[in-house]
Amino acid sequence: MDRRQCLVNLGLLSAWSQAAFAAGLTESDATGGIRAALQRGALSAVALLGRTDGFLGNPKVRIPLPGHLEDASNLLRKLGQGRRVDELVTSMNRAAERAVPEAKSLLVQAAKSISVEDALRIVRGGDTSVTEYFAGKTRDPLGERFLPIVTRATERVALAEKYNAMAERASRFGLIRSEDANLQQHVTAKALDGLYLMIGEEERKIRRDPVATGSAILRKVFGG
Repeated sequence: MDRRQCLVNLGLLSAWSQAAFAAGLTESDATGGIRAALQRGALSAVALLGRTDGFLGNPKVRIPLPGHLEDASNLLRKLGQGRRVDELVTSMNRAAERAVPEAKSLLVQAAKSISVEDALRIVRGGDTSVTEYFAGKTRDPLGERFLPIVTRATERVALAEKYNAMAERASRFGLIRSEDANLQQHVTAKALDGLYLMIGEEERKIRRDPVATGSAILRKVFGG
């Protein structure tokens, strides 16, 4: 840690300590409360999404076809491809549902290893600062875990392979964004977006009504 960062951390600690002293909070309270909030949000999101219809049956996180293929889905249906389009969408969402449980251990470990400085920033942060912490710490490694699971689940659908071949050619001409040119990467990114979205919803619920959590430490940290 360089000198400037050290001074920033000391400033955060000092400012927080003055405010927290009046509320009867300690740095240990803050860290414990944030760890509890992180774990609660993570476990709730994984349980909600990592089951049948966790993605497919939830319009907030349901994964659509990528880019222009979603726009073209009505035409594909008119051409008699409706069943195959539905099969592909179902396969994409089922793949995400299978992948999400892999996040549990990594999210819990991120919660347990949080530093005092990070905990204080989250306490003083906005409604989704817990979620932003998780995304910063876990998005890349979770993407690496999700992608093989998503690939195995979607490669069973013939249309997925055809989409990738078509999209790869289209992306060379700028007709499809590069991030939409691979179905498995699209599903992986959307699965992560959905995971952090649901963690964020749980975080907002905790901040809005910490008493309802039944947790003494969450009530103490977020009930001020």
